[in-house]
Amino acid sequence: MAVAEIVITPLGTGSPSLSAYVAKVHKVLEESGLKYQLTPMGTIVEGDVDKIFEVTRKMHEVLFKEGIQRVVTSLRVDDRRDKQLTMEGKVRAVMEKLK
Repeated sequence: MAVAEIVITPLGTGSPSLSAYVAKVHKVLEESGLKYQLTPMGTIVEGDVDKIFEVTRKMHEVLFKEGIQRVVTSLRVDDRRDKQLTMEGKVRAVMEKLK
């Protein structure tokens, strides 16, 4: 199981607002079945690493289908193989150390 952060940014939209594009990309994510958390600066997903790569590619392509000519996608993956990795577990580990 992996946890990843995905940031997809359309360039050359003619507007500083990106929320409409984020919503279009998130429809793909909702249909994927991956567990996710939308944050103000990106989206965190949890699941099989192959599935994360596959869904990220689909999310990236959505904006081209919308007529955007340039899309920048950043993907950070934490793929731990020695124990199960979850979004909640990563946060909990830090919170416990703050006590």
